[in-house]
Amino acid sequence: MSLIAGGTVPVDIRPAQFALADSTIPRMVEGRERPSGMGERWCIPASPVPTLSELFAGHSRDAGWAGFLLPQVDAKRPLLWVQERMAILESGRIYPPGLGCPGLIHVEARDARAALWAMEEGLRCSALSAVIGEIWGDPASLDFTATRRLAVAAERSGVACWLVRLGGSANLSGARMRWRIASRPSLLHPFDPRASGLPAWDADLFRSRASPPGRWRIAHDGTADAFHLVAQPGDRALGEVERRSA
Repeated sequence: MSLIAGGTVPVDIRPAQFALADSTIPRMVEGRERPSGMGERWCIPASPVPTLSELFAGHSRDAGWAGFLLPQVDAKRPLLWVQERMAILESGRIYPPGLGCPGLIHVEARDARAALWAMEEGLRCSALSAVIGEIWGDPASLDFTATRRLAVAAERSGVACWLVRLGGSANLSGARMRWRIASRPSLLHPFDPRASGLPAWDADLFRSRASPPGRWRIAHDGTADAFHLVAQPGDRALGEVERRSA
């Protein structure tokens, strides 16, 4: 197991639950210059207390989930990011200077068991903003007991925990919220149609104890943690939510 600390210049990113009254969204988003296809602001469903959330990437090579996850992390506090060896080999090692987290602590674990141990130990430190762990596939060590231990540790310390599943299946888990996140084509750039626009995702909350499950098409406007609903290409209606029956 190796440990690396690194980061960049601090940036102002606040937790999503405190962003509802944000008035700093630029005119490009709030006014008439809002990018084509972007709709009303979307409040991320969240647990009433920090806990374990599980996130499944739409594809093992799709790293767009990081753009969905990081705006929900308080960059003013240290962040523990654990990657097991197979996750690095299959999906790549993170590049700390490009993440905007000056207090980032990166741990490379030899296997899933070591990664889960590092995550649980990190959750004992209440000074952390969050713990992120990437696990490849469906290792035997990642069972209900292991996820239950992470959930309990997160709730005791008040530190959010994100278990990122790469190439894994949604088997039995103690996670309080379970997401599937897949990248979508970016929105049209408001000034240059040949340039990439704002990033967008398909967000599927398929299990949650704190709110009803649902599916959304969302985009991030690049200012702190502001997410917005977007329309399916060719659609006129914005902000349509597909609710699943209980």
